[in-house]
Amino acid sequence: MSVADAAQLPSRLAADDPDVLVDFTGPDSSLEYVAACEEAGVPAVIGTTGFSEAQLNDLREAADQVPLLRATNFARGVAALRRAVQEAVAALPDYDIEVTETHHNGKRDAPSGTATTLLSTVETERESLESRTHGREGIQPREDSEVGVHARRAGQITGEHEVLLAGNREVLELTHRAGSRGVFAEGALDAASWLIDQSPGFYEFDDVIDAWPCGRQSGQYPLQGQPSRRPQRHWHQHRHQHQHRRSHRHCHSRRWQCRCRSVGRPG
Repeated sequence: MSVADAAQLPSRLAADDPDVLVDFTGPDSSLEYVAACEEAGVPAVIGTTGFSEAQLNDLREAADQVPLLRATNFARGVAALRRAVQEAVAALPDYDIEVTETHHNGKRDAPSGTATTLLSTVETERESLESRTHGREGIQPREDSEVGVHARRAGQITGEHEVLLAGNREVLELTHRAGSRGVFAEGALDAASWLIDQSPGFYEFDDVIDAWPCGRQSGQYPLQGQPSRRPQRHWHQHRHQHQHRRSHRHCHSRRWQCRCRSVGRPG
């Protein structure tokens, strides 16, 4: 189902009893949706970007009550890119680093959530970095303690992210390009199917990647009308009385009843 008004969500959750909510909207509406999921005992996958640190703390608190997975990007290639960046930064400690992201002209936040995640990965691996330089203008020589950040907006570009490392007369470029938003949608549905079997907690897309069965392709977790291959954990049986209705769901050969997705689009 889709939800246009956050005020409608509690009644829709009660009426449709979904397995999981998938949200790609904005920070404020996402927090409203998560609060409704927390009250109803419905797991939530959040792909919204642009949260403040205080808002992220609100999400983490909600995860004490329901399974919650939050990611800035649901493309498997981006997950691999982040891991490759971590290794490259560790292996090339003295190289300059620049992060560039390019998106369609309608994207609102900059730098993108994915670029922010990559920057956090870089800064965690190299503690000597003290600042992010967004663009460059006039007389502004590069400092050893900075990482350059560039955001471009043009046309209908789905999403491109590049991490450049340069030094010792050589350049290493690690790049991911998404050819379709379907890549993000598939990953979000994979995450949703994985999340319904988890206990309350704050999860990342890496948790889905690490648990991925060998030989299975993206989009091959059970979808609508297909039986799950794994048992459901009855964490909700120990929840508040108003969530008791969820404790009667089948724990074997369960089927998706619906997917609740609010209005929004990845990227």
